[in-house]
Amino acid sequence: MTGFLAVQAITKQWAHTVTVGPISLDIARGEIVALLGPSGSGKTTMLRLLAGFETADSGRIVVDGEDVTAAPPARRRFGMVFQHYALFPHLDVGENVGFGLTGSRERGAAAAKVAEALALVDLAGFERRKVHELSGGQQQRVALARALAPEPRVLLLDEPLSNLDPALRERTRRELRQLIQRVAITTVFVTHEQEEAFDLGDRVAVLNAGRLEQAGVADELYEHPASLFVASFVGRANVFHGAAARALGGRDGQLVVARPERLRFAASGLAGVVRERRYTGPAAFYLVESGDGARFEVMAEPGAARVGDPVHVTASSLLTFPDGAP
Repeated sequence: MTGFLAVQAITKQWAHTVTVGPISLDIARGEIVALLGPSGSGKTTMLRLLAGFETADSGRIVVDGEDVTAAPPARRRFGMVFQHYALFPHLDVGENVGFGLTGSRERGAAAAKVAEALALVDLAGFERRKVHELSGGQQQRVALARALAPEPRVLLLDEPLSNLDPALRERTRRELRQLIQRVAITTVFVTHEQEEAFDLGDRVAVLNAGRLEQAGVADELYEHPASLFVASFVGRANVFHGAAARALGGRDGQLVVARPERLRFAASGLAGVVRERRYTGPAAFYLVESGDGARFEVMAEPGAARVGDPVHVTASSLLTFPDGAP
């Protein structure tokens, strides 16, 4: 059974090189999915394929049973919020929100939809305000209201919080998730921030070099990564091989991944020296260098060790992959 929004073996090539795909992903009605990955992973291309700004070379995009693979953006009925919001500075808030309704409704009906969309994003009564008078967070909400006003089937967000001051991001993440849940709209958003992906998304799809490495809830990605890339990219991770991996309990031919919080100082184990200590309040991160020059982090109590101390490290749990795994 396919989801409300189904991506089926989509590919996109540039100059005979596969940039994205083949990617398949089913998204349920009302689900919020984050596309997470480093620069060049294909997440923005994937969003543009969904929006119809790029045409897939093969595969299908199906929404609510309708194949929209070749449909132009306007026919897909997808709402899009761009990274830099793309608001028109010469138009007021109401005119910006109503821009996508022009020609599709009578003036009174359009005004009602604008008011409804602004109320959804807690900007009721802002119709006559100028864009330059708004804060960054308010501008984002205007862009969101404009995307929601035509009642789209799917909402697409490109790096929705990247333009906000870091101090505002946590609060805005909560507000944005609550708003999307209130509207109950199927949503796909792009981000390179793991915390943002985990806070906003019901599921996270991890992309790497144009491939879908794994899609799942945050706990699943962190505790049961499907590949070495996911294990290394999601959360903090130390990767060991050779003698260091064996000293922690790995076997010959294995790479070992250990989270900092799963490592501890002990009387025996992998030997090393503490090179740095970073205090974070209830815990500290210790940068340890082993005899073969490998450097890794141990999360422990603030007074567990000092810089320059010789230490031994053991692991409470490990993730293992074949040596040479991608």
